[in-house]
Amino acid sequence: MQGSGAFGSMRIPVVILVLFLGPLACAQTEIHDRLQKAAADLKSNDPVSAAREFTAVLALDPKNTEANANLGVIHFLRGDCKSAAPYLRQALSADSSLIKTQALLGICAAKLGDPATAQALLEKSFPKVSEKNLRMQAGMELAGIDYQQGNLDAAGSVMRALVDLDPDNIEVLYFAHRVYSELADDTLNKLAIVAPGSARMQVVIAEHLVNEGDLTSATQHYRKALEMDPHLPGLHYELAEAIFAAAPADAQAQADTEKELTAAIQAEGDSARIECIFGRIAFQRQDLNAAYDRYIRAFHLNPRSAEAQFGLGRALADMDKPRDAEKYLRMAVESDPLNDNAHYRLAGVCRKLGQNDEAEKETRLFKDIRAAKDRLEALYRQMHKRPLDTEK
Repeated sequence: MQGSGAFGSMRIPVVILVLFLGPLACAQTEIHDRLQKAAADLKSNDPVSAAREFTAVLALDPKNTEANANLGVIHFLRGDCKSAAPYLRQALSADSSLIKTQALLGICAAKLGDPATAQALLEKSFPKVSEKNLRMQAGMELAGIDYQQGNLDAAGSVMRALVDLDPDNIEVLYFAHRVYSELADDTLNKLAIVAPGSARMQVVIAEHLVNEGDLTSATQHYRKALEMDPHLPGLHYELAEAIFAAAPADAQAQADTEKELTAAIQAEGDSARIECIFGRIAFQRQDLNAAYDRYIRAFHLNPRSAEAQFGLGRALADMDKPRDAEKYLRMAVESDPLNDNAHYRLAGVCRKLGQNDEAEKETRLFKDIRAAKDRLEALYRQMHKRPLDTEK
């Protein structure tokens, strides 16, 4: 005899194995078939039929990850987070690597009033989600939770990612503006508390006045900051810009601007933006050769400067060199597509070169952009805020 004991030589009859394993094999086959049928239903945009198949799968295997995850998604897309959450939770407990499921459960937790769970899930999943719509939803929920908790740095970080993802989304832009504004206010409050009498505080006041359109008062605060700290980086340039913007046609303002620009070069070296202001002064004096010299220097200092490109194109056009001007004006509209003046100048150059279709296209763009900027200016006036200078 082989083996020992009462069961040493005992063998399980094949018929018993069939009795035990037969139903299991049948169940697995049915699960496979139903999952395939559900996938086909989803592909044909029939979530109701797919949900029936997934529910049948769970009746056979309550922990089936695929069925739970998909039922969670179906209920989520119906806007029923309460029904979706248990399925998503079950799927995630079986496979923690399901990033999409994690993000969906986080969104559901937020909508169901559980911010702590939502935050934990979304902080893990948001950086890894690649699908645009889901990333937008997850990011907005996460930023909202951070904002409600007063964590503006975290909210700002998320909003920067969302603005990069969809820069034309109205809700994203609005919430990003809200977060950034509060971040700026919070920083300003800290500066006011820590150093209310500092030169930097004077610069902040000046910048605020520039935004309000009060360039004369802004100039006074820039000068006060210079008196307090003559070596403050960038201050001579900012003062020069404010002086010139306040009275670009005034000879004394032009001279004062040049004085500050020279001081800026002595303090920090030359730059494209400094040379561009010199170029603007030359245009005001109708000195095309000087303007060209300043803008070509600015372009050499920074070939990607949209203002240097436009200034060169404008100078060459005024010097009746349309072919040369076209090159730089095309650079300018590529670098800054919303520069209406660049489109206008390019239209004129194209017309001179006989490129009538191009001229018409650039003229249309000029009119459309100018109309949009007029609307923007009206909005800024309602907020008592000076719009950004785009007349360079």
